[in-house]
Order: sequence, then C-alpha cells, then structure tokens
Amino acid sequence: MRFSAETTAEGVTERLFTVRDVPGAVWASAGATGPRPLVLLGHGGAGHRTAPSMVSRARRYVTGSGYAVAAIDAPGWGGRPVPPEYEPFNAEIEELTAAGKPLGDAYARRGVVAAALAIPEWQATIDALTELDWIGTDAPIGYWGVSLGSAIGVPLVVAKPRIRAAVLGLMGHETLVEAAAQITVPVEFELQWDDEIVPRESGLALFDAIGSAEKTLHANPGGHMDVPTFETDSSEHFFARHLIQA
Repeated sequence: MRFSAETTAEGVTERLFTVRDVPGAVWASAGATGPRPLVLLGHGGAGHRTAPSMVSRARRYVTGSGYAVAAIDAPGWGGRPVPPEYEPFNAEIEELTAAGKPLGDAYARRGVVAAALAIPEWQATIDALTELDWIGTDAPIGYWGVSLGSAIGVPLVVAKPRIRAAVLGLMGHETLVEAAAQITVPVEFELQWDDEIVPRESGLALFDAIGSAEKTLHANPGGHMDVPTFETDSSEHFFARHLIQA
C-alpha cells in the first residue's frame, strides 16, 4: 500500500492510496489510533472512490460511528483504463440506449466481468488496510454497495468471510443468484419500486435468493437514483448492530 495524499477537514482525515496500482481512499478520524471497524464502500456505475456521494457517506460513518471507511475504483471507473473484456457489453449498451431499450440485463452481465476483476483487488486492499494499526487485523468489516457495488459486492461477501454484514441492492438476480444463496451474514437490501434499470421482480428475486437468516428489504418508491437519504441513517444503525454491538 502506497499513500499519495492526505487531507484533514472537520475532524476527518482522507488518505489516497494505491494497492497493486488500484487507486483507493480511506477515511478515519483525525489522529485515529487503535483498532476500529472497517466499512468498505462499493461505488455505483456513475461513481468512483471520491465521488461526492461516496465522500459524504464515508464522512458520515466516520463522524457518526468512528469507523474507518475505504473505497477503491472498480476496473474501468475513476479514470482507470476500460478493460477489453467490457467492450462487447459497452457496444451492446450503446445500441440499447440508442434504441430506447432496457439496459439492466447488459449491465448485469458486464457486472459479472467487473466482479471477476475487482474481487482480487478488494481482497488485496482489505489485507493491506487491516495491517494498519488504526484499523487492525481483527477489525470487524462491513460492506456497503448498490447497483454496480452489488454486482461486485454479492460475490465479494461470499469470497471474503471476514465481512460480517452487508448493505446491498439496486441489482437483479439473473447473474447473482448462485452467489446470493451462499451469503450467510446479515443483509440490508435496498430496492427502488419504480427502478427503470432493474425490474422490480428481478430485485425482489435477488433478495429472495440471499441465503442469510437475517435479511431486511427496504423498498421505496422512485427510480434507480432516487434512494431516500434516510437510508443512510438506516445503514449506519445496521452496521452499528453488527460491527460494534456484535
């Protein structure tokens, strides 16, 4: 892990880093010492590690609960080169967009490729972060990620048993049902009732496929990008139950 920049504002320190040339960011309380829970953020298809919504969520988790929070750019996002494996899907998405046809299936199939590339990067990042003395090798870990963040997050939660709880959603079941069935940790699942990208029945089917004994569906009216801000409050309480009170 190589740190490249550090800034502190209103009690939160943001450090930019790279692990295996993958760019990331980690936030923690200014002057943080000693171990603390770690929450991983998986950005959506319109985001990157330091998009305003990501920074805002990270700062909320740091100031509200004292977590360390980390995010990395998925392959092809945040200025990273577009993997050649995406090219057939990107061409299909352009054609579907021009024809005014639904994009969810193409996004989901591209998400499978993104996950295969991103999961080893996340695993290396988690290993590096937990070596930091202000996070710690025994730190309880949570994962938040919707849309693209769930396409990557569902199989990541399965691949990395250290993740104790996950907030997922805004993604359908077609490519994720087998991985979802293997999830056993508590899950909070976000679904937008009028999602123009992920059909409602597909999102509900993914929630149903999740194998966790403890899982909660949070369904709200509106489109893909209309998740209410109060869901951030809910996710903070969810992580507190499973990362702090556990």
